[in-house]
Amino acid sequence: MFESLSQRLSTTVNRLRGRGRLTEENIRESLREVRIALLEADVALPVVQALIQRIKVRAVGQDVMKSLSPGQALVKVVSDELTVVMGTANTELNLAQTPPAVVLMAGLQGAGKTTTVAKLARLLTERKKKKVMVVSCDVYRPAAIEQLRTLAEQVGVKFFPSEAGQDPVAIAKAAVAAARREVVDVLIVDTAGRLHVDEAMMAEIKALHVAITPVETLFVVDSMTGQDAANTAKAFSEALPLTGVILTKTDGDARGGAALSVRYVTGKPIKFLGAGEKTDALEPFHPDRLAQRILGMGDVLSLVEEVERKVDQEKAQKLAQKVMKGKRFDLNDMKDQLEQMSNMGGLAGLMDKLPGVGNLPDSVKSKVNDGEMSRMVAIINSMTKKERRHPDLLNGSRRARVARGSGTQPADVNRLLKQYMQMEKMMSKLSKGGSKGLMRQMRGAMKGMGGMGGMGGLPPPR
Repeated sequence: MFESLSQRLSTTVNRLRGRGRLTEENIRESLREVRIALLEADVALPVVQALIQRIKVRAVGQDVMKSLSPGQALVKVVSDELTVVMGTANTELNLAQTPPAVVLMAGLQGAGKTTTVAKLARLLTERKKKKVMVVSCDVYRPAAIEQLRTLAEQVGVKFFPSEAGQDPVAIAKAAVAAARREVVDVLIVDTAGRLHVDEAMMAEIKALHVAITPVETLFVVDSMTGQDAANTAKAFSEALPLTGVILTKTDGDARGGAALSVRYVTGKPIKFLGAGEKTDALEPFHPDRLAQRILGMGDVLSLVEEVERKVDQEKAQKLAQKVMKGKRFDLNDMKDQLEQMSNMGGLAGLMDKLPGVGNLPDSVKSKVNDGEMSRMVAIINSMTKKERRHPDLLNGSRRARVARGSGTQPADVNRLLKQYMQMEKMMSKLSKGGSKGLMRQMRGAMKGMGGMGGMGGLPPPR
């Protein structure tokens, strides 16, 4: 998300950072570039105009011109104003009421509403420890009801059954009654979508809203529709008392115009971002962190939270103890590390949150290949338990057998073993307590990881 916008803005702000002195002329020139970058990112014109005006007022005022490092100060102003446009801070769901707290989901067909219901149910179950029930009031698409039933089973939440032909309001009321009986904390109601906003759809969802008085009414919108996302959200917010927006498919949105426009156009906070098909691919929306990512500063806070949530702490502790005791890092350990990295969205997902990655050449970023990680795991899986524990046993004939078993070439097996040896050497240095040269070793271990060759293009540590 934001690749093109981030690249353009990062180039502009990097030029400003080094300036010992800023003039109105070079501020005006820089803001012209920021404006073009925002328009190319499909940000709504009123949002661009308001944002540029706010930055300009602060930039030519005391905030920047009188600063000891005006270039840095202007970067902070741009970051602050991007944050304000997107909503200042994360707005959590308001679930503090007598159970069940009803959450009504609205949106157009194809926005990913049903999948988002399952994602939200999983997030509330795992992170908020809530007992969740879901129900589908989309009686026009029997497949939608069946899809939600399947997803509910996958994420381990209760499903209230419904059928095509039933009255949506009757379904919703029955679901609320069932949730109350079963002492459910949160009931999430999926509604019918349409290919466009129409009167019948609005009338139905208004009737649903009146019948169940939800504590949260969330509009689910496809971020890839750009300015249309903001316009559609505005139409829904005028028809319904929306409490927030969920942006979906953000992993496919290179421009990011919707994220920057929706809050300003609708006045409703973006509460979550959805990225990917997996049911854990929903994250709370933090405007300040996203502003930093847009400006190429990374999002280390989100990365730390993701590590804490998704890394198997017990396995990590065991590996640390093993290494510190001087025991050999083997191929089982390497496989664990690769799988944990995949759980966190792979190398591409990690890179997106690291500071400075936006400045890397496209030729480097394009070589970060998460498919290679799956191939490496397949190669290790084709080895015997003894070979994984003692990689030195892997002679030519064994490597050929492993290649056949994993559907790869002997050269792929050789490359994996070379990367393993580099990682093993790095772990050995750690066990001896020596951090000197560790960064060099890490770069060596990662080299080739986009085949896996892309990371080899990273600049040396300073």
